[in-house]
Amino acid sequence: MQEMFNLIRDEVVSMIDLYKDYQDEEIMEVIDEVIINKSRVVYISTNDKRKLRRSIFNSIRRYDVLQDLIEDPTITEIMINGADKIFIEQDGVIRQWDKQFESNKKLEDIIQAIVAKSNRIINESNPIVDARLSDGSRVNVVLPPISLDGCVVTIRRFPEKPINMNKLIQYGSLTRELAEYLEKLVVAGYNIFVSGGTGSGKTTFLNVLSNYIPSDERVITIEDSAELQIQNIPNLVRLEVRNANVEGKGKISIRDLIKSSLRMRPDRIVVGEVRDDAAIDMLQAMNSGHDGSLSTGHANSAIDMLVRLETLVLMGVDIPLIAVRKQIVSAIDIIVHLGRLRDKTRKILEVSEVLDCVDGEYVMNQLYVFEELGEDDKGRVIGEIVKTKNLLINDSKLRKAGIM
Repeated sequence: MQEMFNLIRDEVVSMIDLYKDYQDEEIMEVIDEVIINKSRVVYISTNDKRKLRRSIFNSIRRYDVLQDLIEDPTITEIMINGADKIFIEQDGVIRQWDKQFESNKKLEDIIQAIVAKSNRIINESNPIVDARLSDGSRVNVVLPPISLDGCVVTIRRFPEKPINMNKLIQYGSLTRELAEYLEKLVVAGYNIFVSGGTGSGKTTFLNVLSNYIPSDERVITIEDSAELQIQNIPNLVRLEVRNANVEGKGKISIRDLIKSSLRMRPDRIVVGEVRDDAAIDMLQAMNSGHDGSLSTGHANSAIDMLVRLETLVLMGVDIPLIAVRKQIVSAIDIIVHLGRLRDKTRKILEVSEVLDCVDGEYVMNQLYVFEELGEDDKGRVIGEIVKTKNLLINDSKLRKAGIM
């Protein structure tokens, strides 16, 4: 089949005028013609004809062997470690796929096609890039010599239909009681920070929370690579960073976008992820009257997120640590910490109120916490996030919103 694939594809390519802009249907017609001619000489079953037709079309017009994976809604992660090693995550399990690219050159061509559609540039002088597919899937690419064993591509896929709060409740990520409580906090304008490790579902949860924002407000979203799918906000402005061009010019950073967003009359600012010195601008935005702003960040716990924010702020400004901590506790009202458990399920592990910083230690008011009860016979974690005896202390925003 591979030999037949190569023969037919080479013949199809030779019949195509490279200077002509073909429609997909025209390419299909050429492929069909070649397959029919070949089948007169060598027997090809109907099923094999169908497979060859699709594979050759994907090779010429789509993303080659990747196309089947991209179109499979059950696959959440695609990991390419060189042309001959493709791994996928499906139902929380990682396994190696049985197909591979025909050559490193083919993989490089696919990478260039993906990156170009996101208006990004990748080459030896700029060997690392973040991009996205047309369906919103997040793509990270690292080229040699940075990656020692060939081109590395990681594709994080998102559901065709955005996950809503009811779905998360159905999956057991949180309870309906907590969902209703978080909705009140978002509506009332609490500044909420979503933290968690890689793959814990931060972006998905941020998207769900964003859809609780009242529809009459003006919202600015700021992201490295546009992933949020906010549905109910007519007055929505979506901003995305831009990398520098080949001359090293034209870069637009998260910091630039946050500063610009403050002049765009936002009611709320939603920052996809804070990972560098843009943290200081985000905190200043939260402290300058833009209540109800949302963001995410990588951390192992709610407290760790605050400590990490300190580090990120100090990367950009040289101010006393106590001043940074005061900025943080003044800006962030609530931290929702997510985690991915050993059974691969994603849960809310903690919801805490940020109160103060006393003698160098953050004072937190834990409102909800995940309690693990054990495992079932299939190794799935049994547990639930439960309300603590603590009450929300800074309830002034709830009172002003008339939600108490």
